[in-house]
Amino acid sequence: MSKIEKENVTTKEVEYSLKDIDDKILLNLRDLGMRLRFLYDGKDSQRRALILLLKSGSMSQRELTDRLDIKPGSMSEVLNKLDNKGLIERSPLESDKRTAMVSLTEDGTKKALQALEYRTEKRLEMFSALDDDEKITLLLLLERINDNL
Repeated sequence: MSKIEKENVTTKEVEYSLKDIDDKILLNLRDLGMRLRFLYDGKDSQRRALILLLKSGSMSQRELTDRLDIKPGSMSEVLNKLDNKGLIERSPLESDKRTAMVSLTEDGTKKALQALEYRTEKRLEMFSALDDDEKITLLLLLERINDNL
């Protein structure tokens, strides 16, 4: 670790030590939120789309856009990339030729299973620091906070 990195860590530690308990909780929840977003492929819409299609089967581009909560233009870009990689196929809907149903190819299914396995491994790794009783306590506390908002 370089001197600058050590100074930054020390500065962070000092700043953290000066915070009250509420601020410390919020900082930890924020950091955890960022890690969860990464864990659940928040920055990788391609993997998220593959996993959603694996779990749900075929669906329209609009449904995918809504379920992944991304902009339609971004969804088009994601699907074009997946299509170019041979991971999805699009089939026009008989009742409305403007709407295409999106489904996984065989390679897409393999890739989605790999992404799901990665997600599961990371989830298990993340919660390995807690025993079952601690997990239950954490869950109850988080539910109480969420119910109060």
